[in-house]
Amino acid sequence: MTGGSRPGTDVRGGHIGLVVTLILLVGIASSSGLRWTLIVAGCFIAWFVLTLAVIRIRGGRGREAVRRAYVATFGWGDYVSP
Repeated sequence: MTGGSRPGTDVRGGHIGLVVTLILLVGIASSSGLRWTLIVAGCFIAWFVLTLAVIRIRGGRGREAVRRAYVATFGWGDYVSP
């Protein structure tokens, strides 16, 4: 990405994806217990860390790198919102 035509739109989808993920984690915790909740949360954390590492290796720096990793992890929220 090149410094940005619409970074707010990308982050909005990330926020929606994060909220949906948190709601699903609460549902998993109430139905399956702490073990599966930690496994699913760990998968999301691992994906975020892996994405951040790749972005850093490819030259991303600072907040922009974190924003891009956040959008790559939770940006699918754009698809579940009207």
